[in-house]
Order: sequence, then C-alpha cells, then structure tokens
Amino acid sequence: MKMYMPNTRWTWSFVIVTTVQAACILAFESYVFARFQLQLIGDASANTESKTIPTFLTLYIFGFVYELVLVYDALRLKNTIQVIGLCICNLGLLIYGAVQIDQIEEAVKSLDKAGLIHPSVLGEIRPFLVAIPCITGFGTVAMAFLAWKLYDEFAWTIYKHISADLRMKRRYLTYQIYIALLKFDFFFFLGFTVQFVVVVTETKTIEFALTLAAIPVTILILVMAAFWTRRENTVGMVIVILLYFGGFAYFLFKLIRMYSPEKMAAYLPARRSLTFFAVATIILIIMTIANAIVCTLNFNKGLKPHITSKKRPRGAEKGEGTELNDQFSHGPVPSRMTID
Repeated sequence: MKMYMPNTRWTWSFVIVTTVQAACILAFESYVFARFQLQLIGDASANTESKTIPTFLTLYIFGFVYELVLVYDALRLKNTIQVIGLCICNLGLLIYGAVQIDQIEEAVKSLDKAGLIHPSVLGEIRPFLVAIPCITGFGTVAMAFLAWKLYDEFAWTIYKHISADLRMKRRYLTYQIYIALLKFDFFFFLGFTVQFVVVVTETKTIEFALTLAAIPVTILILVMAAFWTRRENTVGMVIVILLYFGGFAYFLFKLIRMYSPEKMAAYLPARRSLTFFAVATIILIIMTIANAIVCTLNFNKGLKPHITSKKRPRGAEKGEGTELNDQFSHGPVPSRMTID
C-alpha cells in the first residue's frame, strides 16, 4: 500500500527546514569526526576517551536522520501530535548538542594529556561545535512556527474521519499520542544503550550481555505495544505496561548507578550524555505508561473501527490519507471532528 505526503506549502516548508537543518548538522558533525580521527596520535584506541567522541557524533547524526524519517511519517499521516513531538525532539537534540561541546572538549584535553592527540584539533572543531546548537535552535523555532500552521491544515482532515463525539475525539487523541511516544521511545532507548555499550567498558560480562539483549527485546515490545493497542487486546496491554515498569526501574537504576561513588569512574567519560538520555527516557516511559493505561481503558468503546488496519479503497483520492484512513482505517468514515 502506497503512502502519499500532502503536497502543500506548509508541509514542504517543514520538509525543507528539517532537511536543510539535517544536512548542515551532518556536514559539521562529519567534519568534526574526520578532524578528530586524523589528529589522533599512536595507539589511542585503547583509551576510552577516543571512543567517546565518535560515539557522540555518530549518535547525533543518527538522531537527525531518524528525525527526517519521522518527519515524512508524520506528514504522510497528517499526524499533528507527532509534528509537535518532533519540535520537542529537536529541542532535545539542541540540548544534547550543547552538552556535547563540554563533553568533547574534556575528552580532547584528556587525550592531549596522554599524548594521544594534537592539541590544535580543539581550536579547529570548536567553531563547528558551537554552530551546531545554534543551527538546531534556529531550526526548532522554524519547526514550531510551521507546526502551528500544519495544525490548522491537518485539523480539517482529522475532522472528516472521526465522530464529532467529544469522548471519541479524546480517545483518538490519546491513541495518537501513544503511538507517537512509542516512536520516540525507540530512539532514546537505543541512544542510551549504544553509548553504554561502546563507552562504558568497565562493566561485568553479564550486565554487558543483558544490555545487548535488551535492544531486540525492546524493539519487539514497542512493536507489540502498537499492535495490541490497535487490536484492543487487554491482556497484551497489561503485559506491555508491566514491561514498561520494568524499563522504568532499569533506567532509574542506571541513573543512580552512574552517580554512585563505587561506579562513578566507569561512567565518567559519557556521564553527562548518558544522564541526558536516561532522564529523557524515564520521562518518556512515564508518559507512555500513562497513555497506555488510558488507551486500555478506552478499549471496546467504539474507537477500534477507526484505527484497525485495512487497505484503502482503490478509488480513494491520493493525498487524502491520514493515520486513520491510510494506515489504520476501514475506509472513509463519514463522521467528523477536529483536534483542539
């Protein structure tokens, strides 16, 4: 089933802003990465600090690439909630970009003391490190303005496909928020795990293996969470919610462990970045649990026909798709609503 992105002025403006932002960030981060690698001296691979910068830069690049994927996904589904979430996510990337400046400078200075890098590299890359959060800040403001315009543009499409019943409107809004949260949960969990596996090497073999195993398990949980919500499977949702509480306990444990005196040294090279990802993930998990509970309480109340996956009719007009009729609907629904 093909998906079509709305062909309007504001949607294309949103695409252009996010694409230009991502292109600039990718170019700057690639330059910083290249200069760092070229300025290393001798056998620096054994030093943990030498892994810190490549990990941060790669993760930051992946963040903007993943954001572009979510931009296309949000616009083709006309998902206002996800568009707003992208603005918040971009703000998070801005904070992470500001955090990485001090983290990279500390890593370079540590390598310089060990005689493993040319000290001139810091002066070469600092302007680019400062420019990255500035560009991201400008992009966040532009995205917020365009999200406001898209809100009005997408409201009519949603209005055409859901009942005017205020209670049904709230159920759909909760569902839409929940699905968007799952997509952001994936990035922040993966970001934390990758940093932990690559940078934090002074961990027990069992803990390391469990962290690696958690990646595919988490992906499966997120996929099944969306599947069971659309199918209104109460037992499946109860299992998922319990697993969410397990994830909350895991990240809270890691956050406390990072600042415990006996383990502090192992996490020090990436502690600021890990803290940012851990806190962001904990907040997202709390929001996900709350929305999952509300979605479960909304089962068997009339929302399922609007979100159950079916192929769209052959004669349907291109460009009229939303998350409802393109991905989760039985077809055109004559009732209407808007998201206020």
